[in-house]
Amino acid sequence: MKSTATLTLTPLRIRIEAPTGTSLHSLLFQYGIEFPCGGRGACRGCRVKVLEGSLPISLVEESILSEEELRDGWRLACQNTLDGDLLLDVAQWEAPFLSDESAFAFTPRDGLGIAVDVGTTTIVSQLLDLRAGTVLAVESGLNQQAVFGADIMSRVDAAVTHGRQEDLTSTVRNQVVAMIRALLKSSGVDPAQIVDMVLVGNSVMHHLFGGLDCLPLSHFPFTPVHLESLEFSPTDLSWDLPPQAHVRFLPLLGGFVGSDILAGILATKANEQENAICLIDLGTNGEVVIGSRRGLVCCSAAAGPAFEGARISMGMRAATGAIAAVTVDGDRLTCEVIGDAEPRGICGSGLVDAVAALLQSGRIEPSGLIAGNAGSIRLAGNVRLTQGDVRELQLAKGAIAAGVRILCEESGIRPEDIATIHLAGAFGNYVNRLSARRIGLVEFPPDRIVSSGNTALRGAKQALFAERGTIDSIVNATRHVPLHAHPRFQEYYVDAMRFPAG
Repeated sequence: MKSTATLTLTPLRIRIEAPTGTSLHSLLFQYGIEFPCGGRGACRGCRVKVLEGSLPISLVEESILSEEELRDGWRLACQNTLDGDLLLDVAQWEAPFLSDESAFAFTPRDGLGIAVDVGTTTIVSQLLDLRAGTVLAVESGLNQQAVFGADIMSRVDAAVTHGRQEDLTSTVRNQVVAMIRALLKSSGVDPAQIVDMVLVGNSVMHHLFGGLDCLPLSHFPFTPVHLESLEFSPTDLSWDLPPQAHVRFLPLLGGFVGSDILAGILATKANEQENAICLIDLGTNGEVVIGSRRGLVCCSAAAGPAFEGARISMGMRAATGAIAAVTVDGDRLTCEVIGDAEPRGICGSGLVDAVAALLQSGRIEPSGLIAGNAGSIRLAGNVRLTQGDVRELQLAKGAIAAGVRILCEESGIRPEDIATIHLAGAFGNYVNRLSARRIGLVEFPPDRIVSSGNTALRGAKQALFAERGTIDSIVNATRHVPLHAHPRFQEYYVDAMRFPAG
């Protein structure tokens, strides 16, 4: 056996030379390959396809992948090592990132600023000229913490149970500073001009970036140890950047409602509106805000994984080969596949469309049961929707719908009095509004629903110009409602799991 081997990733055009015997898990995570269960062989999220070379089939792979998938060359990256030259197809991880180019009012200030949306799945950063308000450079990438797990609770488990807190913290800090260096290099500006950096993210990202204890987030009542803004100098973070630059991770709103939602409130001006609005941010978690200038209420719901493809039998991110849209004509389904490629799986928007279409055609019943106890329905190519997938969607949409209902009651705002419903986040930006209403995810007239993009990044940019009192006033005006402790949540949740009759 050779002492080294070559690993080639297509279509990423990446070649890696590494010692034979190196785990694919350790080689691939830095290039965006996801390990939803943290590389423990408990899911199928790190599937890769062998185009040249060979990988033996393990007992774990036999239990998780179908015979057809194994025959076609699919393997689990977490179960294999590099023992010879390999060419792997990883097209499912070639994906766009949701940035933001929206204009907004601001008061000019001197210097340069950097805004960073530290998402569970992706990290997006922008460099701004604070005098002109223009974006000078953009950098984005998959959050490299994904090697420890795709969702926030997997990372909390890695930090608390497996003692990887310091690794998770150093991973995200190193990735953010690498992005900042790339922003400066691509724009050619003088680093000494940087005066302010604003980061936003959910409660787990806030704690991991700040090196805060995640134990309280691992169990009931899920209370963060620190809600306030985290303040650093580059020296505090061991970043080789001008020491006078100010780094701040904006404060949390409570529980699992993080500063990304605070930024969303800033971006939508929810705290300034005369008429009530609703902000629903759907990423790897789901957060809801309802209110107006008279006050806001917020909550989080464990809904996001299904909307981003996790826990779905053939789920994947919105990337090449993902079914992203589905329409129905009679009994005939038409699927749109990202990249016009062979369908590999289905992403969140495609899942919502597919279930909405199958409800419309009667192939899924309002209870969620696939008609005729078929067990699964073929969508396109080898991609199938299973009964378990439908149930996962019901759980996810039920949590969001129940959260909206409870926040309306808590705020005294009737659903019909909500003027605008903002759908934000990667999933919220692309989901079909009619399909979302058909499955009961958002039970509002479609003309009130708007796709609002990356409100977290937009709000982070606005925070570069906002007075400190503005951020504090939003925090003080927002009340967090813990759904898990609400006496009517289970009742509303069970009721909302059922699909509307038509």
